Amino acid sequence: MNLTPIFSRLAQALSQVVIGQTELVHQLMIALLSGGHVILEGVPGTGKTLTVKALAQLVQADFRRIQLTPDVLPSDILGTNIFDFNTRSFSLKRGPVFTEILLADEINRTPPKTQAALLEAMEEQQVTLDGESMRLADLFWVIATQNSLEFEGTYPLPEAQLDRFLFKLLVDYPGEKAEKQMLLNAQAGLQTKRLDLAKLEPIATVEQILKARQAVRSVEVSEPLLDYLLALVQRTRQFPDLSLGASPRSAVAWLQASKANAWLMGRNFVTPDDVKSIALPLLRHRLILRPEAQLDGLKMDEVIRSLLGQVAVPR
Repeated sequence: MNLTPIFSRLAQALSQVVIGQTELVHQLMIALLSGGHVILEGVPGTGKTLTVKALAQLVQADFRRIQLTPDVLPSDILGTNIFDFNTRSFSLKRGPVFTEILLADEINRTPPKTQAALLEAMEEQQVTLDGESMRLADLFWVIATQNSLEFEGTYPLPEAQLDRFLFKLLVDYPGEKAEKQMLLNAQAGLQTKRLDLAKLEPIATVEQILKARQAVRSVEVSEPLLDYLLALVQRTRQFPDLSLGASPRSAVAWLQASKANAWLMGRNFVTPDDVKSIALPLLRHRLILRPEAQLDGLKMDEVIRSLLGQVAVPR
């Protein structure tokens, strides 16, 4: 069964809710197929939370949301064992992490101790409570939203956690035409605050997504292309403007996301364009600029584009 058309319809339906964000929607499809967690960063009011809620409704998956604030504790995310005086025993109260799609809303407004509660879940798809390890859902997918670090009351995510996110997607203001369409939709009665009233029909099931992930794994990658991807990763560790390059984990993630992009394009093989097209969202949160480069006003996306231009593309 060819599952690619399902993802085309899924992207189209999501684009009708999140207007003017075609590239963002496509990158979310890649992340969903790769099983890679995502950070959505943008100014307030650009539809980050709306995007995740709409996608969960279209996928027909179990969905939970954590509104992260400075007073949220790790147990509020993972759960805790509670003593029942009637039965004289402990029972587990599961936290919102026991779901299929988890929205960690405004993740950089909660302290590092609480942020770290997601580390094991994101990397190993399990959590440990009181010494007992518990598996999470097969689909388990974290989408975190955050405001830019210039905003008040934010805590920067540590490098170890950032590296567990496949993509950092920048949610920018929509274009004039898209924003006018939003106004027309609102005038016609569409209430984005109440997606249940928008009557979004489910398009994909969790089972179909898991089967699609298996299909993505079978996409072929030639050895010259593997060498090209490896050369790009190695170059990040030698680039003069960077103090921290890409990790081995990011190399594997880059490969999987490239295969997902090829599969979405209807191909069973990866091309250099697949690798290059996802370099910005895959690397921008993993690399660290040297202080002197920051003083010179260099932007991370500019450095990544320069890096791509310095590695020969295989024929």
